[in-house]
Amino acid sequence: MAYTTVCYCLSKVLGREIMPNTLIKNAQLVNEGEIQPRDILIKNQRIEKIASSIAASENDLVYDLHGHYLMPGVIDDQVHFREPGLTHKGSLSTESRAALAGGVTSFFDMPNCIPIIDSEARMRDKLEMAKGKCYGNYGFYMGATNENLDALKSMPLNLACGIKIFMGSSTGNMLVNKEEILSGIFEHAPIVVVTHCEDDPIIAANSDQMRKRYGEDIPLAMHPQIRSREACLASSTLATSLARKYDARLHVLHLTTADEMVLFDKGPVKNKKITAEVCVHHLYFSEADYPRLGAKIKCNPAIKALSDQKALIQAVNDDRIDIIATDHAPHLWSEKEGTYFNIVAGVPNVQHMLLSLLKMHDQGHMPLTTIVSKTAHQVADLFAIKDRGYVREGYYADLVSVNPSESYTVTDENTLYHCGWSPFTHEIFPFSIDKTWLAGQCVYENHQLLDLPPMGMPLEFDQQPR
Repeated sequence: MAYTTVCYCLSKVLGREIMPNTLIKNAQLVNEGEIQPRDILIKNQRIEKIASSIAASENDLVYDLHGHYLMPGVIDDQVHFREPGLTHKGSLSTESRAALAGGVTSFFDMPNCIPIIDSEARMRDKLEMAKGKCYGNYGFYMGATNENLDALKSMPLNLACGIKIFMGSSTGNMLVNKEEILSGIFEHAPIVVVTHCEDDPIIAANSDQMRKRYGEDIPLAMHPQIRSREACLASSTLATSLARKYDARLHVLHLTTADEMVLFDKGPVKNKKITAEVCVHHLYFSEADYPRLGAKIKCNPAIKALSDQKALIQAVNDDRIDIIATDHAPHLWSEKEGTYFNIVAGVPNVQHMLLSLLKMHDQGHMPLTTIVSKTAHQVADLFAIKDRGYVREGYYADLVSVNPSESYTVTDENTLYHCGWSPFTHEIFPFSIDKTWLAGQCVYENHQLLDLPPMGMPLEFDQQPR
């Protein structure tokens, strides 16, 4: 791999693209609902040809996958990479490096940093700041507040991947709880609205009851009773009713309950205006894991009952849930210590998202084609991402290969998050990430990130006016 690194650096020196073509041979391509033996030829960052067999030219850089799976790189539509303002937890650089090690080649970062991204000027500042920092491709959400409705109405189309509304508690004073503002956003939002749905008054009442019962030392197992299913359902119901009233495009993030599934229709993203997401930790864990993992899985919305976990998996397979994401939220371990109300909520998991889904596949919970659809195809479709999310001729060669014959054990040493810990530590995954390519450049192999500079590009969107 030293050769590719040398070629990359030389191309930068000469100011032109001189890298050889890349040929991936003997892959089991998981793409667009099928698994087929295919070769892939990559030229100038993009997929030049897909065929059952492609002969190598003299100067091609050849990777023989020996029958390993090849998939489009994961597009994670919900991460908190903590920059600007919270880089003691993580940064665009550190967390996007960890993402590549997990086969995540593109991400959408949330606006609740410091300062919050709540204006066109701040959005443009963040896009400028991201240049040369991101190891994967990036897009950013514009944040809604109770004060910035006019800015949202006038936001240029496709500057942001979406408009984020926190309809539950949030870092950075971003709770939107004024009825007229919520209505105004849904009525006038020029692009897709994404929501965190939890009802704060219900959560506050539940917190008061638990304090009366336990004092400040509330058991972490009570977290799903405080951040309750009633709080989730009330807020999700409000969001979907507003979207229907104003014919808005709505994407509800990190759903956690069986109760909420009735709010969403089955079918492909392209046929829906209201769509649904689940996070990998809500699929992988249940409330039975609180005694074992405690603060490591405290997140908002809370991980709930085994019956909810099963209902979410079923909804993924039924195409009621459209996207699987991470809500990657790194915190220092010191912030995960103390009594209940002092323990921050959030799970770092972008490096282990695909591995955990592959384990669920190995356990019979979902097909590989479904995993690819929910982590790449439908993300690209929902957000109208240009030339990514599929393995197609002419598309960028953002790819990940998976070895089904090699297991991978998560340790503190191979966990790359800046915060240094993972809820998956000691988990043994039956598959391993073999290689990751970003725009045709191999950036990860042999369980190592290659010594290359950040090459992530800003994602391009083609969302149409409502």
